[in-house]
Amino acid sequence: MNIFLGRIAILATILIGWQLASGPLIDPFFVSSPAEIGKRFADLVSSGRLFSHGWITVVETLVGFFFGACAGITVGLVLGRNELLAKLLDPILIAIYSLPKIALAPLFIMWFGIGIEMKIILTATIVFFLVFLNTYSGVRAVEREQLEILRLMGAREHHLITKVVLPSAIQWVFTGLKLSVPYALIGAIVGEIMAANRGLGYLLQDAAGQLDTAGVFAALIAIIALALLLQAAVRKLEQVLMPWKRDQEERELSV
Repeated sequence: MNIFLGRIAILATILIGWQLASGPLIDPFFVSSPAEIGKRFADLVSSGRLFSHGWITVVETLVGFFFGACAGITVGLVLGRNELLAKLLDPILIAIYSLPKIALAPLFIMWFGIGIEMKIILTATIVFFLVFLNTYSGVRAVEREQLEILRLMGAREHHLITKVVLPSAIQWVFTGLKLSVPYALIGAIVGEIMAANRGLGYLLQDAAGQLDTAGVFAALIAIIALALLLQAAVRKLEQVLMPWKRDQEERELSV
């Protein structure tokens, strides 16, 4: 509770200082005041534009995140368990991973158009590599001696995967999922900024095109709120699937 109140106090101090500085010290044309931003945000809510555009971004982010995460976990698991295949594909995957994924957006626009599909594919591509690398690392971190002993005892490959590999790698997987949440949203927003007439990225670009600084900040607040909600959802899922980790963190905090 003390930490929460401290965060509220810091935020309130920043907003009050910002409001007082707006005008005398800060030109509102470049940095709008919190009061003006709040008014513009309320206008977006009351008109329904925030929800209609926000829903498009949510769909793009969630669908892209889902497919990218599923593909990343699957490929990471397969390559982690198949050393020969990993050696064959490793240079290709590293080369693609080294490429900034946002740079693929113009190519995806040419291939898939400017519809929602392009944003979903861009988001899925970004998420895939983050989840894949963490899953692959988690699978490779499983002790080989333990797997060999279980194999000698008669355990089959699917038993090893479901009973040993996945439980051991799940913390790595969730690390990748948590890391990829903001990047999934970035993929959707960048796609909307580059080519769209719907979504929070479009609202941001539209406000910037009209030199509406308050509108830009209002769109940014909506994007931040969405990112926090998605991050909280992943953390909640982690707590459900990994209850022992929460107990461990509570013990560490109490020390």
